Amino acid sequence: MKRGDLLRHLRKHGCHLKREGRSHSLWTNPATGALEAIPRHTEISDILARKICRGLSIPEIGR
Repeated sequence: MKRGDLLRHLRKHGCHLKREGRSHSLWTNPATGALEAIPRHTEISDILARKICRGLSIPEIGR
């Protein structure tokens, strides 16, 4: 999956960027206080995308 698609999904469900790192971006869900690192690769595996969504307590992509 493209990184842009994942970020769009995160924004749609209320998550926002906390800070940029060198190789990862940290995103947070203000409703739960959960924090997840999103790698700066153009392609992110579907398994990792599901893990990120679960960690931020939002619905998985495609569900």
